Amino acid sequence: MIELLSGLPLADFEIFGQKAEGADLAIIALLVLLEGVLSIDNALVLGLLAKRLPPEQRPKALSYGLIGAFVFRVIAICTASLLLQWTIVKFIGGAYLVYIAVKHLFFEAKEDHEEDIIIGKTGEPELVQAGTGKPLTSAEETDEIRERLPIPESAVEALTGDLEPAKRQTKYAGFWGTVAVIELTDVAFAVDSILAAMALAGSRQEKLWVVITGGIIGVVLMRFAAAIFIKLLDRFPRFELSAYLLVVVIGLKLLVDWGFNSDWSFQQQPYFAKLLGSSVTSFENLEASRRETVKSYEGWLEKDWIFHLEPEEHDEASHDTDHDHGDAEEMKEEAEDKAEAAAEEGKVALPPHVPHLLNFHDLRRPECMTFWLIMLACFIYGFVPGKKNPHIKPDMQLH
Repeated sequence: MIELLSGLPLADFEIFGQKAEGADLAIIALLVLLEGVLSIDNALVLGLLAKRLPPEQRPKALSYGLIGAFVFRVIAICTASLLLQWTIVKFIGGAYLVYIAVKHLFFEAKEDHEEDIIIGKTGEPELVQAGTGKPLTSAEETDEIRERLPIPESAVEALTGDLEPAKRQTKYAGFWGTVAVIELTDVAFAVDSILAAMALAGSRQEKLWVVITGGIIGVVLMRFAAAIFIKLLDRFPRFELSAYLLVVVIGLKLLVDWGFNSDWSFQQQPYFAKLLGSSVTSFENLEASRRETVKSYEGWLEKDWIFHLEPEEHDEASHDTDHDHGDAEEMKEEAEDKAEAAAEEGKVALPPHVPHLLNFHDLRRPECMTFWLIMLACFIYGFVPGKKNPHIKPDMQLH
C-alpha cells in the first residue's frame, strides 16, 4: 500500500524544506492509530486527575493540558529529530521502546483488573467498579492514580497536595497545580509515541511534518473521540497486543539502525575515541570490516537483486552544493593526505563519510521491504477475531 501511495501527485509537494510523498499518508494513519490505542491509559489518568478539581474547573484544566500537549509535542519532535542523529540516542530510544512494550506484554497485561473502562457522560473514557458499574470511590481513584501515574507521586503532592482526600486541607486540589501535573503526565506519556514516530519517519528533518501531524491528530482524537478507540478495542480485542507488537518492531528498527549504521571508528567523535585509548584500533578494524560489508552488499544489490539498485554515492564532496569543483578537489586531496598519514602510523584509513549498511526508507531494498512486511503482519493480527476484553464496555455510560 505504501509503495502504491508513493505514486500519488503528493510526491511532488514541497514547502519550507518539508517534503510530502504519498507514503507519508500511510505513516500518518499508523501514527494516529498507535497514538489513540496506546493513549487510553493516558486519558484515564488525566480524567482521574481532573476529577480532583471542582466540576466547573475540570474541562478548563483538560483544555489547558491539551494546549500544553500540542506545544510540547512540537518542541519535543524537533528536539528528537536532532538528538536521533546521535547514534547512542538511537540505542537508548530503541531500548526504551522495546522495554515498555515487553513490560506491558509480559507483566502489566497479566494483572487482574478490578475495574471496567466505559465512556462517561462527557464522551471520555472512565473507570468504574468491575461488575457493578458504579463509580470508583475516592480511595479507589487514589490507588488508580498511584498505579498509572508515570511521574513521581512526590511531584504530584508538591503541586496539588496529598493524593488522599482525607489528608488534604481542602476538598479539592489546586487548579494550576493540577494543570501542571496534567502537563507533566502528558509529557511522560508522550515520550514513547514521539520516539516511535521519529523512528518511522527516520528522524529526517524534511519529514517533521509527518510526525507532528500524526501526533496532533492522535491527541485530538484521543481527547474528543476516545469512544472510537474504545469501541475499536472492544470489537478487535487483539488490537492492543498488535499495537505493542508494532512498538517492539519499531524499537528493534532503531536498535538495528544503531548497530549497523553507526561509525564504530569514532573518527567523528574524538572524545569517545580518546576514552577508548589503545582499544580504539579494534573499533577502527571493526568499522573497516563494516564498510567492506556495505560495499559487498551494494554490489549484490546492483548485480543480483531483482531491482538492480545503483550503489549509493558516498563521496561527501559530490553532495555538497555549497562548494564548487575546486573545493571538492581540495577536500578529496585532504582526505587522501589523512589516509596516507594514518597508513604511516599503522592505523586503519577510513574516508570521512559514514556509509549506511541498511536503508529503511527505500522500498526497493530488502531490509525496508522486510520491515514493512513485519509491520503489516503485526497490524493485520489486530483484526484477527478474539475473545472480547471483559473490562472494556464502550456501550455503558454513567448516569
